[in-house]
Amino acid sequence: METIAFKMKLRAGFAGEYKKRHEAIWPELSALLKNAGIRDYHIFHDTATGILFAFLKTDNLPALDELPQDTIMQRWWAYMADIMDTNPDASPVAVPLEKVFFMP
Repeated sequence: METIAFKMKLRAGFAGEYKKRHEAIWPELSALLKNAGIRDYHIFHDTATGILFAFLKTDNLPALDELPQDTIMQRWWAYMADIMDTNPDASPVAVPLEKVFFMP
């Protein structure tokens, strides 16, 4: 099982909306992520900076590379694009983070 961590950026004033949208996450999106091997997906918000820190565990790294081509994922990104920093394809700007410490 691999742990992946990354950060994203929420636009100012949208913390409540971001949380609301994730509390009502689409069942088909949850199923897509689970079927791609994603487990223990967490997102934390630094309210002072707007940074979203996310980490997840996966047992299928190649499946993560296929998610951007899925129409469900693309629809979710378009849905979230108005409240986050995004790339031209509406995917969130996600910066990978390097693991520097682990305590089992």
